[in-house]
Amino acid sequence: MSRRVCAALVGVSWAIGILHSASHLAFTVDLPICGPNKVDIFFCDLPLVIKLACLDTYVLEILVLTNSGLLSLICFLLLLVSYTVILATVHHQASGGMSKALSTLSAHITVMVLFFGPLIFIYIWPFESFPIDEFISVFFTVFTPFLNPMIYTLRNKDVKEAMKKLKRRMLALSRFSRK
Repeated sequence: MSRRVCAALVGVSWAIGILHSASHLAFTVDLPICGPNKVDIFFCDLPLVIKLACLDTYVLEILVLTNSGLLSLICFLLLLVSYTVILATVHHQASGGMSKALSTLSAHITVMVLFFGPLIFIYIWPFESFPIDEFISVFFTVFTPFLNPMIYTLRNKDVKEAMKKLKRRMLALSRFSRK
C-alpha cells in the first residue's frame, strides 16, 4: 500500500466519522426533551436520546436508522470483502502462508463479528426495547474492547513466551510453598 492510498483511506475514514458525528448532533440539538430525562441503559446512544423527545420522531428515527444502520452494515461488508480478497490473494500466491494468514484473519474476523454484530442489532431495531438490550450494551461497551487487545496480545510470540515463564515461576513457587 502506498502512502497516498493510506492517506486517502485515513482521510475518507475521518471525513465519514466527522460527518456521522455531526449528523447526530444535528438530529438532537433542537429536540424538545421532556419527561424523566433518564435513559434505561448506561450506553446512551442517539436512539435512546430521541425517545426522550416530546414530539413525533418517526422521520427522525428513519434518518437515524439509515444513517447509523447503513454505515455499520457497509463497514462490516467492506471489511468482509477485504478479508476475502486477502485470503484469495494469499491462497493464490503461497500455500505455506495460507495457514498463518487464515490464523491471523480468523482473529480479525472474530473481533469484527463481535464488534459489528451487536452494533448492527442495535440499529436494526433502534426504537424498540428488548430485555436483551442491557446485555448487548454491556457486551458492546465492555467485553468487545477488552477482547480485542487480549486476542492480539496473546498471539504475540514474546507475550506467549512471557506467559510460559510466568507459569513456570508460579508452579515453582507453589511447589516451594508446599515444602
